[in-house]
Amino acid sequence: MKQKLAIVLLVAFCFSFFLMAPTKADNELVYILPIEGTIEKGLSEMLKKAFAEAEREGAALVVLEIDSPGGFVAAAEEIEKLLQQQKMPVVAYVTGGALSAGALIAFSADELIMAPGTTIGAAEPRIGTEKADEKTVSAWSGRMAARASILAEKNGRDPDKAAELAKGMVDSDLVIPGVVEAGKLLTLTDREAEELGLSDGSASSLEELLKAKGLEGAQVLKYQISLAEQVARWVTSPTIMPILLTIGIAGLVIEVFTVGFGIPGTFGVIALLLYFGGSILTGLSGWETVLIFFIGLVLLAVEVLVLPGFGIAGIAGIAALVISIVMAAPSKEQAVMSLVLAMGGTILLLILSIRLMPSRKVWRKLVLGAKQEKETGYVAPELNLAKLLNAQGITKTILRPAGTIEIDGNKIDVVAEGSYIPANTPVKIVKVEGTRVIVREL
Repeated sequence: MKQKLAIVLLVAFCFSFFLMAPTKADNELVYILPIEGTIEKGLSEMLKKAFAEAEREGAALVVLEIDSPGGFVAAAEEIEKLLQQQKMPVVAYVTGGALSAGALIAFSADELIMAPGTTIGAAEPRIGTEKADEKTVSAWSGRMAARASILAEKNGRDPDKAAELAKGMVDSDLVIPGVVEAGKLLTLTDREAEELGLSDGSASSLEELLKAKGLEGAQVLKYQISLAEQVARWVTSPTIMPILLTIGIAGLVIEVFTVGFGIPGTFGVIALLLYFGGSILTGLSGWETVLIFFIGLVLLAVEVLVLPGFGIAGIAGIAALVISIVMAAPSKEQAVMSLVLAMGGTILLLILSIRLMPSRKVWRKLVLGAKQEKETGYVAPELNLAKLLNAQGITKTILRPAGTIEIDGNKIDVVAEGSYIPANTPVKIVKVEGTRVIVREL
C-alpha cells in the first residue's frame, strides 16, 4: 500500500513539474525594430546596432514595424543588404505605410504582413521634385521587382506577378490591366496586396502576428533608440540638413559683419556642430570633414579681411567648404540642394541683419556708405584729362591694372598698360580715352 502511495505521489510531482515548466515559446525572444519616418543613413546605422543586439540575445524572430513615407535610395539599399545578411527570420509588419524606399525594405524581409488600413507602393525615384532619369527609374524598378519576386517565391506565391506589381509601384508608364492605368503609380491597401499575392497576409496586432507564428508566449523586446541615434536621424533628414547648414553659414557670416553679443555666431556654431556631428555619428563622414570645413572658413576670412581683391585663398576656401559639405551629406543630390538653400538663405539673412543691426567697420571697407550729393556741396569736376598726355608721375598704389598715380601733387586714377606695376614706380601717361588714363612704366 505504501509503495503504491509513493508511486502515485511521484507521478503527481512529475506531472505538476511538467505543467509548471515553461514552453518553448515562453523561452523564445522576439525583437521588435521600429522603422518610422524618413529612410536615411541614420536609420541604416541604427538597424545595424539593433540586429547585432538581437543576435547577441538569441532572438528567435525579428519583426520590423514599418511606417515610412520613403526616403533615400542609398539608405534603403544598405538596409536591404543588411536584411540579407541575417540568419534570424525577419518579418516585415507594415503598421502604417511602406511607401517608396519603405517598400523595398518590406520586400527584403522573409515575410510581409500588413495591418488593416495600411498601404504599400508609390516607389517612384525622384530628384528634388522631379522624376529621376530613365536609367535610375529602370535600375530601381529592377531592384524592387527582384526583391518582391524572391519574397513571393519563398512563401509560395507567384513570383512573376509580384515582380510585375513591384514595377508598377516604380514606373508610372507601366500598365497592369485591372490593377493600374498609365500615368499612375501603383499603391495597394493591405487587402489588395493580399488578394493580388503581393503580401503574405494581414494581422490586426502584433499579438495576432506572433500567434500565427506560434510565438504567442514568447518574450517581446522592443529596441530602444538612444538619444544619440535620435539626434543622428533627425539631423540627417532631408528637411533638417539644409536648415542647419543655412543657420550655420549665415550665423558665422553675420557675426563677421555685424556688431553684437555673439548670438549669431553661437547659433551658427551649434548648427554646424549638429550638421557635421550627425554625419559623423551615422558614419557618413569622419572628423576630417570638420577640419576641411574649418580650413575653408579660415581661407575665406583671410581673403575678405586681409588680402585685397579675390584670389587663390578665396577660391580655395570656397572649394574646401563645398567639399566638406558634400562629404557630410547622404548623397550628392542632397548636398547640392543643401548648398543652394544655404547660400540663398545666407544672403537673405545677411541683408536683413545689415539693415536691422549695427555693422562692423569691415563692412564699411567693402561697401561705400558715404553719399556725395549736390545738396551737401559736392560738385563733379570738369573732365580735361587730354592735357596730361605724355606727363610723367609716380605710382602711389599698386596698379593691378587700375590704381592711383601722382603728378605735381595731384592724384589721378589710371590703368596700367600691362597687367601690373608696383607702387612708387615712375610712369608716363601714354594714352587718354575720355576719363580713362593709360600709363606705362618708365
